[in-house]
Amino acid sequence: MGRPLRICLPNYTYHVYSRCIEQRNLMINDYWKELLIETVKRSMVKYEFQLIAYQIMDNHFHFIIKTLDDGETISKIMQYIKSRFAIQYNKINNRTGPFWNERFKDKIIERSHNPSLYLCWLLWYLAYNPVHKNKTKNPRKYKYGCINAYLDENYKSQLNITFHEYFLNLGDSFQERYKRFLYYEEIYQKKNLLYNSD
Repeated sequence: MGRPLRICLPNYTYHVYSRCIEQRNLMINDYWKELLIETVKRSMVKYEFQLIAYQIMDNHFHFIIKTLDDGETISKIMQYIKSRFAIQYNKINNRTGPFWNERFKDKIIERSHNPSLYLCWLLWYLAYNPVHKNKTKNPRKYKYGCINAYLDENYKSQLNITFHEYFLNLGDSFQERYKRFLYYEEIYQKKNLLYNSD
């Protein structure tokens, strides 16, 4: 049975994620996380798209990407990022073979039951990844994510973040959005607490 066709359309917001081969911690060294960030920067010069969020872990990554009318498809963008990074990683390590475990997975935010709520919840889900992996106790302290861009209007992220319209609709000012966005952190924490108490 063939794998399902990926939906590749403009003006869709994709949560994309992919794991290292055998789910190994091949990016545990910060050098590789920095290299992935530089690869994404190059992709943003090469292709037109909006990066809404990112989270880079030791054995996987998450990106939230919005495709544009005049830009490339999500498949083209991700093919570039994953292949360029794998080529560089293998070259530096004198290594052959696949770096990634499988083709990237994706979820389209606009096709969720409540897209606005889902996006805000998802931003916190990504941010708490390093907490659940015992990399930090505070998601705001983790270097390879972008949650602070949503919490501090003067924060300079390692990658150029574009605020999604769903986030912008939380309020007329950054302070209004900030206060309402913190509510979604509470929702995430309560849901996670209930899940972990079972």
